[in-house]
Amino acid sequence: MGLAALTVAQVGSNALGKQLIDRRRPPREWFPHAEADERPASSSLPSGHTAGAVAFTAAAWPTWPAVGAVCAVPTVLVAVERVPSGAHFPSDVAAGAVIGLAGAWSARRLPRLLLLAVRRLP
Repeated sequence: MGLAALTVAQVGSNALGKQLIDRRRPPREWFPHAEADERPASSSLPSGHTAGAVAFTAAAWPTWPAVGAVCAVPTVLVAVERVPSGAHFPSDVAAGAVIGLAGAWSARRLPRLLLLAVRRLP
């Protein structure tokens, strides 16, 4: 379930979101470290790292709470790290988290909805 959610979130954030929204990364001058020089050239909005991490954790948690709890720590660290690294604005991270939650919701519910739709076909 976690991998399905991660895939949905990555498609939503990287294949769709970054292609539809062309937002520059935060200015290099804001970050006094060399890591900011190694940022990707893609759109800043949304954070694909955050979307994937949140999606995996949120989808895995209901099925396997212990794994979800363990995954929550690196998920928060990934999300928080994106801003001081110079890769994203806080709103990019928030958008990534929303996309991740939507990916988890979709992965957990769409198979059931598709099955119900198929059963209703004549």
